[in-house]
Order: sequence, then C-alpha cells, then structure tokens
Amino acid sequence: MRAFLFILLFSFSSLFAKEILLLHSYHKGYAWSDEISNTIEKTLFPYEDIELTTVYMDTKRNTQKNYIDNLALLYKSKFENRKFDLIITSDNNAFDFALQQKNTLFKNLPILFCGVNNFEQTLLETEKMTHLVSGVVEQVDLEKNFKLISTLHPNTKKLLIINDKSKTGLAIKKDLIPIIKMYKKKFEIEYIDNMDIKAIKQKVKNLPKQSVMLFILFSKDSQGEYFTYKKGFKKIKESTKNLVPIYGLWDFYLSHGLMGGLLTSAISQGEIISKMAIDILQNGKKINDLRIITKSPNHYIFNYKEVKKHNINLKLLNEKYTLVNEPNTIYKKYKQFFIVSIFVVIILTIVVIILRANIQRRKILERDLQNIVKFDKVLLNTIPSAIYYKNKDGKILGSNQAFADLFQMKKQDVIGKTAYDFYPKELALKNEHIDKELFKTLGKNRSELTLHFPDNSMKHIILNKAVYLNSDSSIGGIVCIMDDITERLQQKQFLIQQGKLAEMGDMIAAIAHQWNEPLVELSAQVQDIQTSYLLDELQKNNVDQFVKESMVQIQYMSKTLSDFRNFLKPSTKRVLFSVKESFDEIFEIIGKQIFYSNIDLEIIYPEDKELLIYGYENEFKQVLLNIINNAKNKILDKNKEGSFKISINISSNEKHTLIKICDNGGTIDEKVIHSIFDPYFTTKKDGTGFGLYMAKVIIEDKMHGQITVHNENNLVVFSLKIPHLSGKSDENTPT
Repeated sequence: MRAFLFILLFSFSSLFAKEILLLHSYHKGYAWSDEISNTIEKTLFPYEDIELTTVYMDTKRNTQKNYIDNLALLYKSKFENRKFDLIITSDNNAFDFALQQKNTLFKNLPILFCGVNNFEQTLLETEKMTHLVSGVVEQVDLEKNFKLISTLHPNTKKLLIINDKSKTGLAIKKDLIPIIKMYKKKFEIEYIDNMDIKAIKQKVKNLPKQSVMLFILFSKDSQGEYFTYKKGFKKIKESTKNLVPIYGLWDFYLSHGLMGGLLTSAISQGEIISKMAIDILQNGKKINDLRIITKSPNHYIFNYKEVKKHNINLKLLNEKYTLVNEPNTIYKKYKQFFIVSIFVVIILTIVVIILRANIQRRKILERDLQNIVKFDKVLLNTIPSAIYYKNKDGKILGSNQAFADLFQMKKQDVIGKTAYDFYPKELALKNEHIDKELFKTLGKNRSELTLHFPDNSMKHIILNKAVYLNSDSSIGGIVCIMDDITERLQQKQFLIQQGKLAEMGDMIAAIAHQWNEPLVELSAQVQDIQTSYLLDELQKNNVDQFVKESMVQIQYMSKTLSDFRNFLKPSTKRVLFSVKESFDEIFEIIGKQIFYSNIDLEIIYPEDKELLIYGYENEFKQVLLNIINNAKNKILDKNKEGSFKISINISSNEKHTLIKICDNGGTIDEKVIHSIFDPYFTTKKDGTGFGLYMAKVIIEDKMHGQITVHNENNLVVFSLKIPHLSGKSDENTPT
C-alpha cells in the first residue's frame, strides 16, 4: 500500500513537472561548458517543478558528419518516451544540431541558445524558426582587446595571435582579419593556426622583448593532436617562461595564467539563459516575447598575479575592471569579521551617543516638566472659574483655589469627595448620569444649575464637562469647569427690564388708546343717569343696568393695566405657555393702536393644534412687542397714504415653533442689516439700541432659539425659531 502511494505521488508530481533538455556542444570537464551548466543548475535549483536533463555532444573531439548522425539516432532512442518543454543549447554546434532536428527530435519545441558566435538573424528566418528561438549571443570583442593591448603596452613591438581551426576558431579568424589590418602599422602582428605543438612552442620561446600574445583557442594542432583547454594553454604558457604577457577572450583561462582582457563569461551566459527559461516556464511568457540579446555580456577581468608580475598599470585602461586571484591578506581572509566588528562598534557607539543624548534630553524634559507643573498650579489657581477633576469612580482628585473658596473649604479637604458632598442629591444623581454618558461617547457636556449656600446666597452656574485620557489612551476621568454666571444673568435681566421701560412710552400710548373707548362709554352712561335723575325718570333697573355696564368697562380697563403690569414684571422661571395666548395678550395692549393707524394685521395660526413653548413668557412677549412696535412705528414714520400691512405666520416642525413677522413699511439698508442686533445700534433719532439686542439675548441666550432678519420682495422679515420644550426636564435651571 505504501509503495503504491509513493508511485501514485511520483506519477502525479511528474505529470505537472516542466522538463528542460540542456544540450552542450562540448564535453564535461571543458571549463566553458561546465561553468554554463553549473550556473543554470544553480539558478533553477529553487524551482522544484523544473527538471533539467544535460547531454554533451563532445564536438571538440568529434566533428564528423556520421558522428552527428549517430548522435541524432542515439538521442531519438534515448528521448523517445520523454516530452521536453524547452531546449537550451550551449555553443554553435549544439544550436546548429537543434535547428537541423527541428522537425524530428525537437518538433515545435522552443529553443534557447547561448554561447553562439557569429549569430545571424537571417538563419532563423530561413529555417522559419523566429517564433520558436531566442537566446544570448557570445560575441567576443576583438577590437576592444586590441585597443586594450595597445593602451596597456604602448611600446609593443610584436603581437602573436594563437588560434585553431575549430568552428569557433574559424569564425573568430573571419572577424580578426580587418582588425589586424587596422593595427599592423602600430606593431608587427603574426597569426598562426596551422602549426604543430612543437613549432608553436619554439615560436613562443623565441619571441623578442616587448612582445605580447593574444591566445584565442587551441584544442588541435596541425597534426590533429587533441589538447584539453588546460593542457594546450599550459604548454604555450610554459614556453614563454613568464616573459610574455598573454591576453585572451574567455574568463576560464584566468586561473591558469592568462593576463586577462575584455573576456566573455560563461557564468553571465548561464545566468541570462536561465532567467529566460524561468520567464517561459514559470512566468507564462512566450518565447517570441523574449528578444535575442545580441550584445554579449563581456567584462574587463585581470589576473592579479600576472598584472603584478608584468608590472601592468591598469589605470591606463580608464574602464571599470575586476581583479581575480588576489592574495588573501588578513583583512580579506577575515573581511566579513572585520566588517561585522566595525559595524557593531559603530552601532554601539551610536547607541551610547543616543542614550547619552536621551539622558540629557530626559533631564531637560524632567526640569521642564517640573516647571510646567508649577506653572500649571499657579495658572489653575489664578483662573477665577472653579475647576475640579475626578476619576472614573467620581472621586475628586484635585481642584483649583476658586473651587475650594466657592464651597469654603481647603484644597486638600476637597480630594476624595464626590458630587454628593457638594450638590443636592437630585442634582448629584443627574451629574452621575451625565458622567456615564460622557464615558461612552468621550465627548463634552454643558449644563446649567443653581446652587444654594448656607449663607442664603444663590449662584447660577454653567457646568462644562469633558473626559480626559491617560497616556495609554485609557479613560482617566472628567474635568469640570464651573462658570459663575450670576452677575451676567442679573445684568441681562436688568437690561431686559430697561428694554421694557424703553417700550413704556409706546405702552402708555397703547393703554391710552385702549382706555379711550371705555372712558367715552362711561362718560355717556354717567350723563344718561344724570339726565334720568333730573327728569325724575331714574328707576332701580336703570341703576342696575348702569352699574353692570360700567363694571364691564372698568374691568376691561383693569385688565389692560393688569396686562401692562404683567408685561413689566420679570419672569422668575421657565414655564410652558401658549404662543397664541401670548400674541392675544400683546394685541390686547397694542391692537387698537394698530387698528387706528390704518395698518392691516394678518395672523396665520395652525387650526389643528395648540403650539406650546417652554421658556420665559413675559420676556417672549417683550420680543414680540418690540418687533411689532418697530414695524408699526416704521410705517407711521412713512407718513404716506397707501396699504400697509403687518403679517404674522406661525407654524411648527418636529422640534421647533417657527414665527415669521413681516411688514411692508420699507426694507432695511443691506449695509446695516447685519448690525441691527448689536447693542447700542439704532437707526432712530431718539432710539436706545437696546430693543433688538435684548430680543436676541432673550431668544438665543435664555430660550436657546434663533432670531434672524432679512429683506424679501420689499418686505422686512423677522424669523424666530424656538424649541418646543427646551430645558423642560431641567428643574434646576437658573432664572
């Protein structure tokens, strides 16, 4: 059962694996091929779903056609049951082989190439493979290497070039010919690719002084003897007796005594081709979306030992370069340790400096904090308003001197007490409820209260509360500020009474109008009684009728005086009163005056409900009287004939009673309309500027409503917006 599960799991994983065939032109052990192979394996290692199969064509040693044909048969047999997702070819022979087998072994398979010399795009077009091929070209830069030799060895007399007749060697020879023609005037150039090893060694041994060698390739001599890349280079290197610097085109010769040059890197070729493979198999890109990299990733690399041996000044190159094979100094041997140690010392030094600075900063902050605390204590005790703060349990943690003085206590005795020690029980319970709501909302609260003290004094207070938080953002408690508004209320009440007195002239005139008719009636009745008496016609029923009718007139006059007296009397507390009755009582006083002034009065009141306001009734009447009197007087000042009208519209919504008082006695100048509620502002010659100011104080400050004015179609419109039951539940609201 366990074996079956293993086979099943293996089959399942194989089903989804991506397979790559890496086809090398040369053999395992050839440095160029090995470095490409190692780099590809290293790059693809993290991808568990990619399998890499590597084969070597060994064409450095075997190039016959029948050998290539046999390889094709071998691979067909070997890979008959394998399905590859991608082919990677290394160097020209493998790439050419893959193109030859495009319709047999590698039919419709994408091909990535690297290490290909003398690449021509037309080859892909001819083979109709442009949509299935991409890669990176191996392009040695012969001209820059010639320039490098000329720069680093300005006194060069002879340049010896060693190459072989392999496919790569012949391709490079083709590119060498025009460059040799360019530089043959600077120094003697000898090119050899058809000598046996003995002749080459002799040639190298007899090179004159100030000679330089450019080693390209050497895998076979003219006699057909094969050499590994290491063996061939070593024999030639030994023949120079280290007197002649040797430059090359490939980086894998550096570890065997090559001076260096602008070298082609197998590692760079492997890295680029691996990333292309990952893009195709992992990132979903198509091969025709990957452009062919025609610029070979070459680098200036030099062998440190050879540079020192031949005393080469690399600064003459004026290019970025890399040095390899440098000796391991103590620093380089333990470079990482030194870097880490220095880094740790720097970090520790910075930490010490920061800690020292932090300590100094803390000392400064501590001193500043002590100064702030002292300042806050002085500031708190200087504020005239009583202030105290308490914790979540309602216990007072501290206060300023004003709070202690208010309740005639010492500051230290205040600590630990609660609202029940200072307020009546009912008021303390209400404040406790407000505190609980504040802890939920983290907001603010403003309330009014009246406190009675043992010396029979009474103070009206506005209590402002706000939640404060601890440094960890938890709720600390509540700060309370008690603003004593007793004097302000008394001053406002005085001003209101002053405003009423200012209206007295109009009120007396209104009373005179009110009394005129009953006085005429009384006069007529007295004369009628007198006449009846003189004519001896006076009967008891006449006297009773006279008394009855006279009392009606006298009661009417008495009610007028009562209304006048009630108007002058200040309200002592808020009450629930009818808006309609307030208007009726106002018009009992001034209605006839308006009538005799030929002013049309219109009142629109909702018939289906009674509108009630909770507030100061007499003060509210004073506001109405002031606005209506102003409208009446303004119309009379016009002294013109015409149709004048005062219109009053009363309505309501869910929360407010809305009153609009309009008159057509002329609009208010827009330049001053925003100032008419300011104290002492008046447009009348003998005006005091108190009337509308006190109207605003009464409506907005005392009744928490709103009063505004604006011009509308040649009308002046005063708008009052008053809450229905504002503050009704507040039994402790100050007068």
